[in-house]
Amino acid sequence: MKIAIAQINPTIGDLLLNAQTILEAAQRAASSGARLLLTPELSLCGYPPRDLLLNPSFVEAMNITSQNLAQDLPPNLAVLLGTVEQNLKGHITGGKALFNSMALLENGQVKQIFHKRLLPTYDVFDEHRYFEPGLQANYFILDNIHIGVTICEDLWNDEDFWGKRSYAVNPITELANLGVDLIVNLSASPYTFSKQQLRETMLKHSAVRFQQPIIYTNQVGGNDDLIFDGRSFALNRQGEIMCRARGFETDLVLVEFDEALRDLQLGSVAPVYESEDEEIWQALVLGVRDYVRKCRFSKVVLGLSGGIDSAIVAAIATAALGQENVLGVLMPSPYSSDHSISDAVALAENLGIKTNILPIKELMQSFDQTLGDLFAGTEFGLAEENIQSRIRGNLLMAIANKFGYLLLSTGNKSEMAVGYCTLYGDMNGGLAVIADVPKTRVYSLCQWLNRNHEIIPQNILTKAPSAELKPGQVDQDSLPPYEILDDILQRLIHNHQSAAQIVAAGHDSVIVNRVIQMVARAEFKRRQAPPGLKITDRAFGTGWRMPIANNWVAVKNAHLTLNHKVI
Repeated sequence: MKIAIAQINPTIGDLLLNAQTILEAAQRAASSGARLLLTPELSLCGYPPRDLLLNPSFVEAMNITSQNLAQDLPPNLAVLLGTVEQNLKGHITGGKALFNSMALLENGQVKQIFHKRLLPTYDVFDEHRYFEPGLQANYFILDNIHIGVTICEDLWNDEDFWGKRSYAVNPITELANLGVDLIVNLSASPYTFSKQQLRETMLKHSAVRFQQPIIYTNQVGGNDDLIFDGRSFALNRQGEIMCRARGFETDLVLVEFDEALRDLQLGSVAPVYESEDEEIWQALVLGVRDYVRKCRFSKVVLGLSGGIDSAIVAAIATAALGQENVLGVLMPSPYSSDHSISDAVALAENLGIKTNILPIKELMQSFDQTLGDLFAGTEFGLAEENIQSRIRGNLLMAIANKFGYLLLSTGNKSEMAVGYCTLYGDMNGGLAVIADVPKTRVYSLCQWLNRNHEIIPQNILTKAPSAELKPGQVDQDSLPPYEILDDILQRLIHNHQSAAQIVAAGHDSVIVNRVIQMVARAEFKRRQAPPGLKITDRAFGTGWRMPIANNWVAVKNAHLTLNHKVI
């Protein structure tokens, strides 16, 4: 039996477009001799639909669209379609109104419905808000082959692999005990770097442990802050990769199940990426392209400061949208160095994008005059510095409004973490492209981008980072060196280490305490930031749920221990 994997890029809520995409994949699969087509989790509506699911008319439209799609599919092709199903007993039992489901479509009908068993509620996931968990093992019989069905999280509870269980049941164990011939998994698994290696290692363990061939189908594309990398794959009973779809693009791959051997045969295997930088670059390019396209923009604008952050964002935008769709705006102040302008111009020439220069000296003078009486007797400080950033933010928003462009924010994760950014200034924008990319990774990406020829001018890579809001200013006037800052932030944000643990790792206690306090104080800024593309397992976005008004600071409470009577 030939099985096709439709690695599609759905647009959330566009049921007709998504159904047409699935139909076209089905027609291609049928012409290639496939008997079964797999589509990702919630492929009909796109993942995550979030509170669209609370709209009864949306749910009803999904039901009608899936029935219509079933009638249009090629004969002799079965299709697993990601959709939702109403929980008809929910109002009686107190359960949720919907199931996260896969529908088996064949011969013009919806033959069976399978419900997701394990519902994640962590990081960006909030499925208990909408769905009731399924209670039964899911499988169907096609041409005498017993095929077990799992949906995304259903595969992520192998206690033998993780050393623990996160849920009471393991759907894979139940399917193996039922003696199915093959397990398929239909996923919408968001990207974080190095996650694909974890997926393949985890499923290899399950395939070998249960002696089950497994086919993993994943969504691809960008939806808001989330990026889905695709890279669907299949494993034989020995845990060997039998096929792998391409990363960060749509694909249709076929794999053959040998009934006699009860195993999958070798198909096409897309290569892995050579480096984390290459993988992250592909993710960010896809994230920008889909955010712009799905939000119905065609062109973007950004400020070009001559610094490394705006340089990498401009390069990503150009790769995603084409040089003709990117506008860079240079806004020098009296504090801007000559190389800031020349470096930005050189970058624009390397990328082939258009630029405009809008000096802000006179606007700064106008602000000084207007605020002169009120600020009299005070020293030049943060307020005046931030006015420069806000002037630039206003100019960029005016251009975006006037011409219908999307403004891209260029701040990195290190700055967002400690609040080294200006509300209504450099934080302005509709998408924060590198908000989950630490400063040290920004440098690494630029060096990778320059591996064959210079795209990012060398002076941008070698000069000291600076906001240039006062004479001679550099970032390290206010922040630790980025190598130190990023390691502290990694330990604090991703590894959840205490101040004492970070100091024990070799960091200065004064610096550690100051960084922790800066992170806490900057929460109100992050809450007002534009959506930022997620590439790590702990991003300042959908999955970051810190209170703004709170009085817990890890430094202040570091003396508390479990043995202390205060606890």
